[in-house]
Amino acid sequence: MSEELRTLSALELKKAFERRELSPVEVAADLLDHVQHHDHALNAWCLIDRETTLEIAKASEQRYLKGEAQGLLDGIPVAVKDVFLTPMWPTLKGSRTIDGASTLNKRSPATAALERHGYVPLGKTTTPEFGWKGVTDSPLCGPTNNPWDPSKTAGGSSGGSAAAVSACMAPLALGTDAGGSIRIPAGFCGIVGHKPTFGEVPHWPASPFGSLAHAGPMTRTVADAALMMQVLSETDPRDSQAAPQRGTDYLGALEGDLSGLRIAYSNNLGYVDVDPDIERACAAAVEVFRD
Repeated sequence: MSEELRTLSALELKKAFERRELSPVEVAADLLDHVQHHDHALNAWCLIDRETTLEIAKASEQRYLKGEAQGLLDGIPVAVKDVFLTPMWPTLKGSRTIDGASTLNKRSPATAALERHGYVPLGKTTTPEFGWKGVTDSPLCGPTNNPWDPSKTAGGSSGGSAAAVSACMAPLALGTDAGGSIRIPAGFCGIVGHKPTFGEVPHWPASPFGSLAHAGPMTRTVADAALMMQVLSETDPRDSQAAPQRGTDYLGALEGDLSGLRIAYSNNLGYVDVDPDIERACAAAVEVFRD
């Protein structure tokens, strides 16, 4: 598959599957080859299980052949940060202290929602131990490097997911964010990272970071982030703090009228010492929104 096809968005892949121009197996196999050939420079992935991924992709391919596509993401490859429970793979959170067998046969709300919509899990992406810092390295997996310059960090704690998406190893990825763990690596790696309002995306088990910790999408396009939010925001009874589902049409909202929208901005929150270069960059961004 050409490099151009690896840069297709999830929405574009879905259309290609529906038209039978591409197959989920073809796409998954090519992305796995891409990971195999290039991840040695990045260390974005901590678990790849080609056989299981292709088995799930084959089931998706059969659904398309029967005209029975499942949900919004059928056949779409997704990178899963290794803090989300996946029934077929252990969840180790970058730590040597977790018994991987104890995490099997369980699903986080996010992976359960993705599964309902037919996703193809490509593997688990790296995280610092327990996702606790703004760079991605751990005693279990080592450091994750930035696709733009492997001598630099990918950021963290969702650095593996950010690097994988940025390097066109996956169109979509799951991340979590308490103090910037989606936003920092998204910024460092040049992708879209969204920290949703707390409770908008159900999360279980509860994070030790409490209400600071949110699950969210990491993608290469805003439309793909909206598509993921359409799926991830589905209700899950295991999260007692989740907001009632509002039926938001995230994709439709991208086409909405922005007139009358107001955005609050503070350059220092009244007390923070901000580097002048950062303050100028943020002020320029504020002007874009104002315009």
